[in-house]
Amino acid sequence: MQSFYVAWGRRFGGFLFRLALVGCHLWVVVVGNPPEFRAAGTGLSVAHVVRDEPWSIHVVRVDQTQSGLQFCPSLAFHDRIGLNTLSEQVSLFPKSLGTPVAAINGDFYAIENDPMPGDPRGLFIQRSQLISAPIERDCLWFDLAGKPRINTVRARFSLRVGESAPQEFGLNEDFDGSRPVVLTRASSRAIESDPSPGWILTREGSHPWLPLKAGQRLRGVVHGRVQGHSFPQDPDSLILRAGTSLRDHLRPGTPVYLETLTEPSLESAVSAIGGGPALVHLSKPTGKSAARSFERHPRSAFGWNERHCFLVVVDGRQAGLSVGMTLAELSDFLIGLGCQEAINLDGGGSTELILGDQILNSPCYGRERSTASGLLVVRVPVPRS
Repeated sequence: MQSFYVAWGRRFGGFLFRLALVGCHLWVVVVGNPPEFRAAGTGLSVAHVVRDEPWSIHVVRVDQTQSGLQFCPSLAFHDRIGLNTLSEQVSLFPKSLGTPVAAINGDFYAIENDPMPGDPRGLFIQRSQLISAPIERDCLWFDLAGKPRINTVRARFSLRVGESAPQEFGLNEDFDGSRPVVLTRASSRAIESDPSPGWILTREGSHPWLPLKAGQRLRGVVHGRVQGHSFPQDPDSLILRAGTSLRDHLRPGTPVYLETLTEPSLESAVSAIGGGPALVHLSKPTGKSAARSFERHPRSAFGWNERHCFLVVVDGRQAGLSVGMTLAELSDFLIGLGCQEAINLDGGGSTELILGDQILNSPCYGRERSTASGLLVVRVPVPRS
């Protein structure tokens, strides 16, 4: 059961208190200043802010100085593309990698009726493995030291088969014929019902190959055509789907050259997840906008300062509980929270925040929505010195 949350604030030059009974829970709120957090485990604290727009805002705060807490992006089926609830993503996280203690929904994605449902719209890196390419949009990534960063990342991916001209390629996405697409094992569930043909690529000799990472120059070889819709059993295999410009070059034994370069370089990125736009930079609003950014909707965001990281969700589309925020309102709240940097994540019906095994917020559909990805806070064993 949730206990009392107290958020203190100031407005119109004086204190404005609001008492609200939510079920059998009493919330005492003073509007304006940053909320008062309560402890929720080592390195974690939580707050619920109720404001009179009305707004209902939930925040999980992570102490970056505490060892043993890591941020790990999750796909719908841990390391496989698809659609699943955030609760299921938490439950599927391998126990060998740690224990999820909190989670927030992640990037925008291809929905149920799209050709490859669950395909993240932007960058996705999990345990240094590149799963989805950036799309020249702000994204969040973590370096080797676990420090978060926000960048607009541009893909400079290139593919050449034999003596063909280099071509830009897509990664783990729908093949519409406009450019080649390379599929890794992360797409194996998503393509099970996809009849599109393809060619199997495998390692050539001792040249660098899988796992696929950002900033690589790889050399493989065409092995043969894909048989059926199942991903090849060989763990060193990729699938290449290509149009007419490459088909004359696709013969068994032909070398294939791949480059996964980005600007800026992501060679040091251990984890990354798309989103955008960036909302806060150097403790000031960026002023960036996106589709429907001037409308009030449920919102999710990730922010941080030198001491803490913040997982933030604002409920919306629920009269009497919370109307949602514009991106500008969300930016202002994040700055008031103490964020020096922050980025928008997917919102709307995907908006969700989990602490332990409890969903903190009120999803606007009245239930969890199946989404493509999440960002998990994972407690890992701390090595003894």
